[in-house]
Amino acid sequence: MAMILNVEAGLKALASDKRLLVLELLKDPVGNFPPQVDGDLKVDGVCANWLTERLAVSQPTAARHLKVLTDAGFIIPTRKKGWVFYRRDEDAINRFKMAIREEI
Repeated sequence: MAMILNVEAGLKALASDKRLLVLELLKDPVGNFPPQVDGDLKVDGVCANWLTERLAVSQPTAARHLKVLTDAGFIIPTRKKGWVFYRRDEDAINRFKMAIREEI
């Protein structure tokens, strides 16, 4: 499980409308994406290709956004059959929220 490095790193990760959209879409993967062949939307997460499409950006740009969110600990990547799937790390997000409350 990834850890939020610090409040500043988390805030920087959230300083993008595209990254906020990723987190919003991943809140309800079943409601926001059709069923996947190789990965369960809830267990494995959403395929990076589908996130790229929803973000309406190039694959390298989407990969960068997903890496920033992963490095901050907000999402968890899962590799399966040559694909990468992403899901929210609710525990890390809640720890970040608590850290924000303590900092402010």
